[in-house]
Formats: sequence, C-alpha cells, structure tokens
Amino acid sequence: MRHALVLSGARQRGMALPIVLILLTVMLISSLYLVKSTTSTTMATANLAYDSALSKAADLGLHTAFQYLSTVSKETLLQHDSVNGYRATINPAQSISSSDYWEGSAHVTDTAGNEIEYVIHRMCMFAGDYNATAPANRCTLTSSKSKVGSATKLGESLSSDRSEYNAIPELHYVVTARIYGARGGNVVTQAVVMMGP
Repeated sequence: MRHALVLSGARQRGMALPIVLILLTVMLISSLYLVKSTTSTTMATANLAYDSALSKAADLGLHTAFQYLSTVSKETLLQHDSVNGYRATINPAQSISSSDYWEGSAHVTDTAGNEIEYVIHRMCMFAGDYNATAPANRCTLTSSKSKVGSATKLGESLSSDRSEYNAIPELHYVVTARIYGARGGNVVTQAVVMMGP
C-alpha cells in the first residue's frame, strides 16, 4: 500500500531566517569590537616595550657619566668640563626643560644607534672648592659615615646614641640623561652620586 504525499496549501512561516540574520549581525559587531580591543592592547604593549627600551638606552648616559666621575681627578671636578658633559655648578632656578640646564652636555651613542645626551651638575653655587670662603660656596653635602674598625661578634650590638661620621663630607652630583626616540617618545632619567671632594 502506498501512501500519497499530501501537500497542504497553507503558507509556511519562516521565523528561523530573520533570527539567524540578527544573530549573524550581533556576531559581526562583536568580532569587530574584539579586533579593535586586541589591536589596542597590542599597541599599548608595543608602546610600553618602546618606552622600556628608551629607558635602558638612557641609562647608558648615566653609566657613562658615573664612569667619568669615578675616574677623573678631584681637581678636574672644580671647574667645568664641557667635553665630558660636566658642570661644576648648578642653578636651582633651572629645570630639565630649560635649554640652559643642558649647556655643556655630552652625547653618547648606543649600539642601536640611539643618541643619548647627558649632563653632570655638581650641586654647588660656584666653581672651585666646596668650602671656599671668597665667595662663600654653598654646596649640597652629606657627611660620610666612617667604617667600622673592628669585627662584631655574633649577638653583639653596634647601637649608639649618636652617629659617627668622618670629617670630610661627600658632595652631591646630579647626573641627568635624556633620549629622544624615533617615534616621538622621550625619556629623562636622573641619578644622584655622592663622592668626597
């Protein structure tokens, strides 16, 4: 026995197609936002890596200046040395954004081709000896702490009611380095070095 296929004359109502189209539109918009946020995250990460690389490059200027300070004679540090980026004075009215602050600066280039500018300022009002009287030189000083003369046994204390310092103070030197990056970024770093006169 065969059954006949009966076709009904009633119209079919297709609700699935509009729902699928709405869902596809929502998924398309969501994927666009996902791509945008991924791109933003990638750009932010790249910028952080770029700033980190510039900071490391600027540290070369600080290192070069410290090498100069630790190898040059103390008499040389009494006067300006523009070839090596050294200033025997500092003007507290100047900031790192003023061009006068960078007068006499030196340049060093790292292995990546970045040019780093650095300047060393001795924190004194005048060139010459830190304790000069005519004119009276005012310098930022810190008393140098004396070394302990004997070994301390386990359990004993070195506590004291007062600090023991040497008679010769340490002068403060501010080393400032800056670098301008190829993509418009720039980094300025500073370090304070304390050394005896």
